[in-house]
Amino acid sequence: MIQIIGTKKCKETAKAIRSCKERSIAFQFVDLSQRTLSEGEWRSLFSAYDAETLIDESSAYYIKEGYAWRSFDAAQELAEHPQLLKTPVLRYKGKVHLGYDPAILTAWGTL
Repeated sequence: MIQIIGTKKCKETAKAIRSCKERSIAFQFVDLSQRTLSEGEWRSLFSAYDAETLIDESSAYYIKEGYAWRSFDAAQELAEHPQLLKTPVLRYKGKVHLGYDPAILTAWGTL
């Protein structure tokens, strides 16, 4: 089962969910506004991507809180403020992909 991590407000996350529904691919949606990620989920993300890569520099929270002008530990800030995370994050059997990609969803859905 594919895990889609994001928020209901994110258009790219909505595309990933819709794509799975249209292709009858089993998925689990994790809404970051409802639930935080576990330590294992964060480790999985950080092993696949550098923490700085996972930060959405165009997010309203990033801009509002002035992250562009301060120095910070990206991994710690992501764990404390998941609204900084680029979404969607797709996870499947230890594999992680950042962003909506219909080819990845189709490939993982047929495995």
